Amino acid sequence: MTSPLDVSEPIDRIDAWGPAATPAGVFRLIPVRPERDLALISAWMNDPTVAAFWELAGPESVTAAHLRRQSGGHGHSVPCLGVLDGTPMSYWEIYRADLDPLSQYYRARPHDTGVHLLIGGAADRGRGLGGLLLKAVAGLALDRRPACARVIAEPDLRNIPSIAAFLAAGFRFSTEIDLPDKRAALMVLDRPPPLICDAG
Repeated sequence: MTSPLDVSEPIDRIDAWGPAATPAGVFRLIPVRPERDLALISAWMNDPTVAAFWELAGPESVTAAHLRRQSGGHGHSVPCLGVLDGTPMSYWEIYRADLDPLSQYYRARPHDTGVHLLIGGAADRGRGLGGLLLKAVAGLALDRRPACARVIAEPDLRNIPSIAAFLAAGFRFSTEIDLPDKRAALMVLDRPPPLICDAG
């Protein structure tokens, strides 16, 4: 059995996390397969709104290189498609924040789970989906990763819609942090304390 302090444990099998019911429909994370998903993700990365923050616009080879870095074979980061009612509509990176370079910029705890998100189609933005889906994914991470006590995110401070989505999902603003490529808002969602039943 893995100790909660075992920092070598990879992200658990996301493909087995199962679906989450949301007010917008049934949502599921599916690990990326580049041969199937590269063209779609690359098209999203070339949307000007996405490119302003992800900085991955360009030919498919740019996105392919990014996906290779994310996958890496170490199991500490898993790029995923977000599928809502059977339709791929978002891109996610679920990662061990405590094993990421991010951990140099905040007080990381073992098994902190990090989340990056982009909503792919313009028609899906501005409808409150980001907050709903972030809440669902954070819930899945805490349910399926018992050693994880909190979910972390670090959106660009300029990305007001993203920060608003994290707040809507129940994350709290912790602090501002200077990362090599951006000034970010450290957003944190703590595992709720266990309910204590009064037997009296």
